[in-house]
Amino acid sequence: MKHRILVLGAGYAGAFAAGSLARRLSPADTEITVVNAEPVFVERMRLHQLAAGRETAPRRLADMFAGTGIQLRVARVTAVDPERRTVSVTGENDDGELGYDTLLYTLGSRVADHGVPGVAEHAFDVAGRPSALRLRDRLDSLDRRGGAGAVLVVGEGLTGIETATEIAESRPGLSVALAARGELGAWLSPRARLHLREAFGRLGVTVHEHTGIEAVGATYAVGADGTSFPAEATVWTAGFAVGPIASAAGLEVAEDGRIVVDDTMRSVSHPGVYAAGDSAYAIGVNGRPLPMSCASAGHTNMQASDAIVARLTGRRVPSVKKTYVGNHISLGRYDAIFQMVDGDVRAKSWFLGGRKAARFKAGVLRGSLWGVSHPTFGMPKHKHRLPATTAAGATAAAAATENAAG
Repeated sequence: MKHRILVLGAGYAGAFAAGSLARRLSPADTEITVVNAEPVFVERMRLHQLAAGRETAPRRLADMFAGTGIQLRVARVTAVDPERRTVSVTGENDDGELGYDTLLYTLGSRVADHGVPGVAEHAFDVAGRPSALRLRDRLDSLDRRGGAGAVLVVGEGLTGIETATEIAESRPGLSVALAARGELGAWLSPRARLHLREAFGRLGVTVHEHTGIEAVGATYAVGADGTSFPAEATVWTAGFAVGPIASAAGLEVAEDGRIVVDDTMRSVSHPGVYAAGDSAYAIGVNGRPLPMSCASAGHTNMQASDAIVARLTGRRVPSVKKTYVGNHISLGRYDAIFQMVDGDVRAKSWFLGGRKAARFKAGVLRGSLWGVSHPTFGMPKHKHRLPATTAAGATAAAAATENAAG
């Protein structure tokens, strides 16, 4: 029986990893299945652009995986049972259980409301394609109505900055403001911070610094000091969180719910489970947890797929250097900031800004999409075969799963 590899989630981490596994492992010995809630690949790094009105042509996962040997199941994961090595899924025509021998968990993250009243009922976000389209519909309605409709972006991180500037540039008729708990761009170098402030001024984005939002209504938001801010669309970008599936499965998770992994991205509590992307609580070379980011997704998916291939084929597990080198921040279509950081994630004095940085960011986005859209590019003629002992182990695990299910 073939060794069954199940990849949960087809975002940047999951899609890249599935392609890497298919590229290197022989289909005679392995079966790779990807489970994703949507039939298309979501360019999460461009969802703020989609919300602001830019059209982004979605790539169908079935087309991306065609001819690769990767099987696609369009369904939502509802539970994982690492003891029985099964995953429960539900979909329009796809309810049931899927068995696995090796699981790669890359379900990503969602918006974190931090328990703030009114966020779930009234706020918008750009953490997923459906929510980004919902925000676009709201912005369209404000534009059609005329007048300076008020948009308040909550959160001064990368997503908040990119969303506020993109909306302000794309929809100049709207009044855009950003509420920051601290100082805008405090983590940037002095010159980059100045560039950021100049961009906000040029685009007419009002900044409310040292302003925490503690309640959201349909047409307003309330600050910690009781100040009420007009907001016919409150866009919540104040952090991300992972879902409860890993924790409910009994996997060891960090305080924020991410799966605790070793240096090879394998779960420290369940060796048949690997995690990558926003789902993984991984430690970088600086001894700190990697942040939820596209860069981290790249490091962790490469390490996870390398480790899976190595262990299945009896090779030494290589080590991927997990470093965080900097931030790419788009400021509308024609401006951006690329800020380098040191080993302690402190901003270096050098940064790239303006059109050159915008072209660089656009190149990163195009390159990432191309890589995902060509998952088995450069596929070797001779793929790694699994030792007979590994195949036998897969057969035994599958039989145990079937007996438990029966």
